[in-house]
Amino acid sequence: MGAAFGWGTLAASSLVIGALIAVWFHISLRVIGLIMGFGAGVLISAVSFDLIEEAAADSSGHGWIAAGLFAGCLVFFGGDRLIDKLGGKQRKDPSGDQEDGSAMGIVLGSVLDGIPESMVIGLTIFEGGKVGAAYLAAVFISNLPESISSTSGLLTGGWKKSKVLWMWGAIAVISGIASLAGYALFQDSSPDTVGFVLAFAAGAILTMLANTMFPEAYQHGGKLVGVVTTLGFAVAYTIHTIG
Repeated sequence: MGAAFGWGTLAASSLVIGALIAVWFHISLRVIGLIMGFGAGVLISAVSFDLIEEAAADSSGHGWIAAGLFAGCLVFFGGDRLIDKLGGKQRKDPSGDQEDGSAMGIVLGSVLDGIPESMVIGLTIFEGGKVGAAYLAAVFISNLPESISSTSGLLTGGWKKSKVLWMWGAIAVISGIASLAGYALFQDSSPDTVGFVLAFAAGAILTMLANTMFPEAYQHGGKLVGVVTTLGFAVAYTIHTIG
């Protein structure tokens, strides 16, 4: 259980690293958009090869995968709509529009974005590390652009540096707890349930990408986002094949 919490927190620690990068260096909106595109490509690869592939191997039929995908999609979609109403709609905007939102909405939205991928870390540790280093690396890498973009916007919107860093530190710990929950909750689960949970995380991540990351990436990075997204996918796939 300690390993589940530790690995989940480690994977999410890149949120703090990304925040520090945004605090120490001025990064243009175009570069932030491209970095977000790269992170999105990394997550697409993780969904394809580390989640759905493993879900297909664990479950007894594709119905479990389809059910998990759409369940994850609908849960994230509903949660995201609620977060919008609470003031967290612009949580990934690097231009500073978060100023019009609420601190609680932004924090809850950031937690919502990270919980599915964190729970999978704990689940796969219990399952014997089937996803392993490739998935951990994908989560770690993809967290960087999310944090850089959001931190840049929060600072532009008037947030204090200390408040931003404390927020990301708290979210990293919450991610570790989510990983621990993934380990503890599914210890006695059947292979079909494990496949469902992996597909659930995949559906939530895909919905998050479409609703929050890609719009911001394209708005600020332009059409070159397509190129860096492919690059991110290729890098994550290479890590997967090596791992």
